[in-house]
Amino acid sequence: MANDGPVEHGYPHLETVRAAITALYKRLSYDTIQTFATSVVPADVAFCDTDDLYLGAQRVAHELVRHYRLPDARLIVSFREMRHAANVELAAGPEYFVELNDRFRTHRRDIGAALAHEVMHVYLHRLDLSFPGVRDNEILTDTATTYLGAGWLLLDAYREDRASSQKLGYLTPEEFGYVLAKRALVFGEDPSVWFTSPQAYTAYAKGMQLARHDEQQPPLTAAGWAGRRRYARDRRHAPAVPQQPGVRYSFTPDGGGRLRVSFPCPTCHQRIRVPVRGRVRARCALCRSVLECDT
Repeated sequence: MANDGPVEHGYPHLETVRAAITALYKRLSYDTIQTFATSVVPADVAFCDTDDLYLGAQRVAHELVRHYRLPDARLIVSFREMRHAANVELAAGPEYFVELNDRFRTHRRDIGAALAHEVMHVYLHRLDLSFPGVRDNEILTDTATTYLGAGWLLLDAYREDRASSQKLGYLTPEEFGYVLAKRALVFGEDPSVWFTSPQAYTAYAKGMQLARHDEQQPPLTAAGWAGRRRYARDRRHAPAVPQQPGVRYSFTPDGGGRLRVSFPCPTCHQRIRVPVRGRVRARCALCRSVLECDT
């Protein structure tokens, strides 16, 4: 939790974020992810200053448990002084003890954001889905929270001005915006209508720009002129020329000596391998996206 401290920006965790999206599709399946087409709405996690602190926190936790479809999980929420925003004890269940930073006693509108991350820890624990190392596992948790419909709360908790700052989660604001944009492109949802933080709008717009950029990389037909020209040059010299920095496609010969190109699916980032033979329609087996390619 950045509390009046510096907020990291940009995309330092981008490859881990993309790997987390792929891992979600592999572990949950396309059909299960489709059941999260509707995000948590503000009314379900609203927290008024006149609400009882503990009863209100339990109510919000219950709504998030319901959203993640964990009907037999019960969260017991408490508050204490701590360095991080929150912590959850991952036991066998069905009861899980969540501790929230004392800061949330007076910043109640962000309790939903903190709980969204902690309840996702429970969800991933039950799925037995994790990444090695604390940092990457927290990035997986933030990404899953956002992609499955509760992470807009985490981005909306980001506020920064000359005098103060606050950010929850391990992703940068722009990375939260990127994952939200990837979700929006899949489900046709606009989370920006729920933002109360002006900085959240900016981060989401930057994230959407990068998410759109993913859809405009060769060999996809939506690629721009410069990308298509570079692709044609690399194809002429393939596979002798090693893959260049910043280029996500690669060429390899198949068993018959014919050339194939592999590239990440712009939706789930699973790599797709297709023959190099001009116009090709590829279907991602993981997320079922149909991609128009010019190989």
